Amino acid sequence: MPIAISTARLEARISTDLHSMLKRAAELQGRTMTDFVVAAVRDAAQHAIEQAEVIRLSLADQKCFAQALLSPPQPSPALQRAFARRSKLLRAE
Repeated sequence: MPIAISTARLEARISTDLHSMLKRAAELQGRTMTDFVVAAVRDAAQHAIEQAEVIRLSLADQKCFAQALLSPPQPSPALQRAFARRSKLLRAE
């Protein structure tokens, strides 16, 4: 039995020039215009999400980050007080 795939519809008004460009690009790749547009939109969405979620560090920053993980600094007095308050609150629950 085939698996049902849910779909949604997307509509957009575009200029006739853009429509012609998309149609030509799809033809050049041997795709339907729908396949071409869906693939392009998927790629653009993945790129936008990656840009928002992936942190890129310089080599120096990577080394600094790794060093902080391997040898974390001692907690400051303020951080120690915060942990003590947190522990007290958790015991009170």
